[in-house]
Amino acid sequence: MTLRGRLTGAFLVVVLGPVLLGAFFVASTVATVDHSRSIERLAVAASTVRTSVDALCQQLRATADAVALTGEPAVAAGQLVGRGLAAAVLITDVTGQVTYASPGAPPMPWRDCSGPAAASPGPVRALAARVDLHDRAGALVGTVAAAQLVDPAFVARLAAVTGVAVTLLDGGASAARFTHTTESREVRDAVLAAANATHGERVTETTDGRYVRRIGPSSGQPLPLVLSVPSERPPGLPATLAGAVVLAGLLAVLAAWRLARVTTRPLVELAGAVDRVAHGDLTARVPVRSRDELGRLAVAFNRMTRETGSYVAALTSSRDQLRGHLAVLGDTLASTHDLQRILRVILHSAIAATGARAGAVLLVESGGVLVAQCSEGLDGRWPAGDQDGPEPLRVPVGVGVVGAVAATGVPQRGRVEATEIPTGEPRCRTYVAVPFATPGGTTAVGGGTAIPGGGTATLGGSGTAVGGGTTVGGGTTAGSGGTAEADEAGAPAAALGVLALYDRLGADEFDDDDLVTLRTFAGHAAVAVDNVRVHEEAQRLSLTDPLTGLWNYRYLSESIRREVERASRFGRMLSVLALDLDRFKDVNDTYGHAAGDTVLAEFAQRMRGEIREVDLAFRQGGEEFVLLLPETDARGAAIVAERLGAAVRETPVVVEAYAGPIVVTVSVGIAVYPHHGTTGREVLEAADDALYAAKAAGRDTYRVAEIRPDVPMCEIPVPSGAVSPPDGLPRAGRPMHAQREPGGPARSESAAGVPESDPPGPAHARPEPTDDAAATTGEGSRAGPDAGRPGSGGGASSGPHPPRQSRGR
Repeated sequence: MTLRGRLTGAFLVVVLGPVLLGAFFVASTVATVDHSRSIERLAVAASTVRTSVDALCQQLRATADAVALTGEPAVAAGQLVGRGLAAAVLITDVTGQVTYASPGAPPMPWRDCSGPAAASPGPVRALAARVDLHDRAGALVGTVAAAQLVDPAFVARLAAVTGVAVTLLDGGASAARFTHTTESREVRDAVLAAANATHGERVTETTDGRYVRRIGPSSGQPLPLVLSVPSERPPGLPATLAGAVVLAGLLAVLAAWRLARVTTRPLVELAGAVDRVAHGDLTARVPVRSRDELGRLAVAFNRMTRETGSYVAALTSSRDQLRGHLAVLGDTLASTHDLQRILRVILHSAIAATGARAGAVLLVESGGVLVAQCSEGLDGRWPAGDQDGPEPLRVPVGVGVVGAVAATGVPQRGRVEATEIPTGEPRCRTYVAVPFATPGGTTAVGGGTAIPGGGTATLGGSGTAVGGGTTVGGGTTAGSGGTAEADEAGAPAAALGVLALYDRLGADEFDDDDLVTLRTFAGHAAVAVDNVRVHEEAQRLSLTDPLTGLWNYRYLSESIRREVERASRFGRMLSVLALDLDRFKDVNDTYGHAAGDTVLAEFAQRMRGEIREVDLAFRQGGEEFVLLLPETDARGAAIVAERLGAAVRETPVVVEAYAGPIVVTVSVGIAVYPHHGTTGREVLEAADDALYAAKAAGRDTYRVAEIRPDVPMCEIPVPSGAVSPPDGLPRAGRPMHAQREPGGPARSESAAGVPESDPPGPAHARPEPTDDAAATTGEGSRAGPDAGRPGSGGGASSGPHPPRQSRGR
């Protein structure tokens, strides 16, 4: 008898099946009986409730009739209420006006005994019966309503009469809310949920074993009530049945153990051998004692241990090698954001792990071109006439092997025939190329897609498909044996780059294991590229203002220090403009902060349109802005201030949420290094003081800071015959017209040749353009922009900035 036959015979002896069926029958029978009895109890309780409520309604009608039949309804109402026949009596005339109400009457509205048609939504405060009130002539003069208070005591009396738990719902439309209940807090929510899920007066069961039924409102029973009773199933029945099943199981196990003793010896030997293998002894063997299933299992186990020993020896060597490479790779990824260094380590580790002779890591750049970021072993692999090869390696996406891999997102491996001459790629005999995309994408299994643009992936004709994949141009693509990065829709994701290796040592082709290994390193490459980009983006966001896109206060402190050092090193001027939108608080108070944000963003956009690319624009905080104008004197800064004021003043800001445009103006303070300070902080404070002067002068203007007496001045020789400009503002440069130097910003020099050390005129003077000045400055006496406005410059994207205290502008 085979092992399967012996085990089958042992299980046939076991009586667990009949025991389980019996337990199920007993449990279902008890549940059915309990369900029937609970339905009966709820039916009796519902009948009792209807009878009780109907009796109360009859009593209230009798009370109302007694009041209506007396000659003095008010006196009779008080007597009947005093006797406890009703909680309150309400008498109204034909117009609905109350002529008499008992003191302490329940709040309205009252639920009428006539049924749901007279019901009103909301909590049930009282139950009332109404009759018509006639005079001696029989004419209708009003109505008499006798009410009984519906309170927790009333609900408790119903529960005591019926013997079940009673809940009065709030209005009867839904069981989500209740007015009074006798349910305990532990089961209240479950009862209400079960009542809300039922329709009509059907009985339902809660999860904790209670039976629930809704009754009313209906004719003769206007109260929306929920009745519930606990289950009467014996509490110890499940435990008793479980104990019986367990006992039967133990008896069955004992019988099965007795029958299986003679069959367990081979299994014991096999278990001992498996335990020795688990502890590292791959020389363990199991004696083959029979030709049944256990004998074949012993033979298979012995063969498995022999092959496992050879695999472990090979894997140990590969593990030690990969461990060293991954340690270096991990240290590199954790210690640097130098993308070139990381990619070099990844390429070196991939070459060492797969035994390749050469390789390259290529990233997709603008224009759809793969450019090698690092390579190894490619010297001498270029066709004749191109000994040095392209520097660096550049392959259009969709062309060649690496181009096809980047276009399709499908790995490829294969062999190149000697007669094939690759185009744009190094010579090789075997190759493997794996794409890498943004980390976190899903994978799609299957063949490649068509190469866009009609490109080909020809690099040989002897490759074979991997795992049933499709062959592109004679190479190999990864089918079911490999995956390609894909987006959520299942289409291949856009590749960041390709990791390609050439010529495995020993002249063997790259196999599936090499493809898996290479995917691991390609994943590291994707993580490295993504981390570097995320790091750069985080750095950018930390230095920009999210609303306007300008540089923030943090970058201002660094930039002004750097620009002052540059101006000091090369003997140049640096103008600092402090700008503040006038009465911006009124804009926020009148139009709202959303409109204020729109005004700030529009002002930043206009400010960028009035400055050069080399100028720097900052949002210092709130409605305060700062401009740094390198190689610009006070006259050039004044021109920029004039342009900014006109750009804001002449074109009001249009906000979609308001009918009319919002008119704003800007005040500007100007300071120049080194005339108004020797450090960035001093120049910025001077510009700030000049801004307060512009504010004090009436706003919508600019002011140049006064030269500090303690600022060191240096004398610059100028051609003889130089005269001071009529506006008295300091200027830089030689006496020539504004020109733009090759590769640099335009510089304006005064025709009069005013030296840089000349003190400026009065700080409050606004320059009055004259014919001489216009001809001299050419609409651009600032050392930077030419006559036309620059296209864009200044700000970048968003980022947080620290608040700056205002001094009450």
